[in-house]
Amino acid sequence: MKKKSKLLLVTGGCGFIGSNFISKVLSSKSYSIVNIDNLTYAGNINNLSHIKDSESYEFVLGDIGDAELIKSLLDEYKPEAIINFAAESHVDRSINSPKIFIDTNIMGTFTLLDMAKKFWVSLPASKKSSFRFLHISTDEV
Repeated sequence: MKKKSKLLLVTGGCGFIGSNFISKVLSSKSYSIVNIDNLTYAGNINNLSHIKDSESYEFVLGDIGDAELIKSLLDEYKPEAIINFAAESHVDRSINSPKIFIDTNIMGTFTLLDMAKKFWVSLPASKKSSFRFLHISTDEV
């Protein structure tokens, strides 16, 4: 990946909303994107097949609940922002398998926020005011 000065860490970027966001942002040619996705039923790597070889894009297979992975990505890429699209959102599945929803939507988001806060604390004062954490979700979550 050829990093631009502005880099975004996107989670759940292989889902419908995340993949459309990534495509739109990369078409602006203003940012590089690292996309971490666990590729559950909602994520489809083929949603981004048209940009898989882009110098401004990197895919990482992983879980937002993996604190070590998130820390390593933040330390390596030093993103301008984290945009969290990662979520389990299928209502029927939440009834049949609620633990998966709790693990991702609650604990995973908590881990991501915790790692983001630790990263933000480590930033120089000049970068702290511009760093952002954006949580995007649907009504099912």
